[in-house]
Amino acid sequence: MAKIQMKTPLVEMDGDEMTRIIWKMIKDILICPYVDLKSEYYDLGLQHRNETNDQVTFDSAYATKKYGVAVKCATITPNAARMTEYDLKEMWKSPNGTIRAILDGTVFRTPIIVKGITPYIPTWTKPITIARHAYGDVYKNTEMQVPADAKCELVCTDKDGNETRSLIHQFGESGGIIQGMHNVNASIESFARSCFNFALDTHQDIWFASKDTISKKYDHRFKDIFQEIYDAEYKEKFEAAGIEYFYTLIDDAVARVIRSEGGYIWACKNYDGDVMSDMVATAYGSLAMMTSVLVSPDGVYEYEAAHGTVQRHYYKHLKGEKTSTNSVATLFAWTGALRKRGELDELPELVHFADCLEKATIQTIEEGVMTGDLALLSTLPNKKKVDTETFLVEIDQRLKNLLA
Repeated sequence: MAKIQMKTPLVEMDGDEMTRIIWKMIKDILICPYVDLKSEYYDLGLQHRNETNDQVTFDSAYATKKYGVAVKCATITPNAARMTEYDLKEMWKSPNGTIRAILDGTVFRTPIIVKGITPYIPTWTKPITIARHAYGDVYKNTEMQVPADAKCELVCTDKDGNETRSLIHQFGESGGIIQGMHNVNASIESFARSCFNFALDTHQDIWFASKDTISKKYDHRFKDIFQEIYDAEYKEKFEAAGIEYFYTLIDDAVARVIRSEGGYIWACKNYDGDVMSDMVATAYGSLAMMTSVLVSPDGVYEYEAAHGTVQRHYYKHLKGEKTSTNSVATLFAWTGALRKRGELDELPELVHFADCLEKATIQTIEEGVMTGDLALLSTLPNKKKVDTETFLVEIDQRLKNLLA
């Protein structure tokens, strides 16, 4: 068959370690034989970020704003051990955090459900999508250790130089620690609109949860902005669509989630979304079976895997050993980006290809062919554990049949 011709490039952000290896395999085996791939390529591998003083991360984010669709491989956020391992100039910040801040987007993470892998919560028969605010809070904090007998205050200086002070704590002999966090109204407003638009697009109810009873200014501001925007811009649209928005305390949200059947969007502040998305992914079966997309309020999309770079498998790969690494989340990042590119460019054949590739992936697993992590979870009677590359080749065989 002739290759599908793309009109507009998508932004391709390469990454690190085992996911970088898988990235190339997916392109070589499952995409480039079928699609004349047009991409603007950025190498976000840690070595290249170090060489460019992290400028490549910023360049990739600005390119995403230009082209509207990006697909990103998992990347390393360095710690002290990585500083030594990669001989880094400095401990570069999380590429995801940089990109999210520039795009002003919200991260939506949804589990991929397949037969044979039963969620640990038996009532969960539909996916739960976590919407994570992607700016501020602890991820842009300022913190310090406090010496004994110190007094710490919050100080706000307005544009005219007037100060407002509020005591944080009068420390005693043991000293302690303090942390300052912030958020901005504009980002919270973007978060709310992205969530409401995504709910309308996917025709799902949406919850927002925080702890406004304790955080009467910080968390309450989130609650108020969500409600104001919903009432002014979305209430009639939601009622016409037959879907619901409501606010609840995060304690209540957790209880509701555990008792629910799924099938809704749970909007969370930055840290809550970070933790709860991993909890939901694990409870559904695997972090490697979860889609992740960053959506900005002005309609920019960046797709990525929700997991890390699979360091342990990468070291085995470097020794020449076969690995059985789950590539599904990375593969679904590609299908998500290709589908969105096809939708925006009115290329139904590209949308169809992405749909078929996802269907072939699910079909492969449900027919018992899977990587080692899924083989441990699956209850299917006849399972066949295969290595990383063989899994992709098996998907390709089913993809050919679906496209034919």
